[in-house]
Amino acid sequence: MSTALKIFNRLESKPFGKSLFSKILCIKAPYFGTIKPRFMELKPGRCAISMKKRRAVTNHLGTVHAIAMANLCELTGGTCIEVTLPGNLRWIAKSMNIEYLKIARTNLRSSCDIDAAQWKAGKDYPVTVHVLDKNDIEVVRAVIFMYVSERKTGNVKG
Repeated sequence: MSTALKIFNRLESKPFGKSLFSKILCIKAPYFGTIKPRFMELKPGRCAISMKKRRAVTNHLGTVHAIAMANLCELTGGTCIEVTLPGNLRWIAKSMNIEYLKIARTNLRSSCDIDAAQWKAGKDYPVTVHVLDKNDIEVVRAVIFMYVSERKTGNVKG
């Protein structure tokens, strides 16, 4: 089990536990703090995160900025694969195809579901992230291609 998943499982049922986990993750990867994510669900094969629409993530039109939504997609897909892969494998994002389907005018929530049971080192795998607004309308869909490789011996996640 990944360290992130262990921490999430320990905190999720505590008061403000999910918020605390989100802050801890953003300390580890500071760029994600710009969107102030809140992890809603995290388990092998599944990640769901919410993001509030606030001035810092809006564009000149007052809607959620495209790059803020791309950031949300990368965090969701990356965290999902991190807690899903076995400890002998690691990943890195190679590319992302993103579709901006609708204008995002509300708070958002992202989700990613993967089944990495058959994944092997040395290959690229697509990871799809969906972003919905508060009316359950899909505003963004991203496919992130993740390259999976073997971890170096002695560098296995715990």
